[in-house]
Amino acid sequence: SSTMSFSEAEVQSARGAWEKIYVDAEDNGTTVLVRMFTEHPDTKSYFAHFKGMGSAEEMKQSDQIRGHGKKVFTAINDMVQHLDNSEAFLGIVNPLGKKHATQLKIDPKNFRIICDIILQLMEEKFGGDCKASFEKVTNEICTHLNNVYKEAGW
Repeated sequence: SSTMSFSEAEVQSARGAWEKIYVDAEDNGTTVLVRMFTEHPDTKSYFAHFKGMGSAEEMKQSDQIRGHGKKVFTAINDMVQHLDNSEAFLGIVNPLGKKHATQLKIDPKNFRIICDIILQLMEEKFGGDCKASFEKVTNEICTHLNNVYKEAGW
């Protein structure tokens, strides 16, 4: 369904958890992407300019990876600001999903991978409560992105 069910308390604690990691959006976004490319090397194939990069160190220094890491975190941040407004939330998720499905042709399983790495990073840096507060948000994001993919005939 397209309506989201976050209680006010859930929204507040999810935002609190997210703020902690979003403070360093570029560094943390970069860490998430570098982990994804390192642990799931097939994901690199979607990024022509990242393909040749071997080491995690080399990736961490890349302006393009840093830029895309920040872009990912900015998009999630926009979604987090609209957890209490389904229409606005979907207004961000839908075009993003559509672009990744139709133009970029990115396998939707990669969204789950990114979300899981974000949760893992939250837990490492800020503990299990922080991760738990944000888990529902990642599920919501992935569910809606998958719906967009289905509509796009993926």
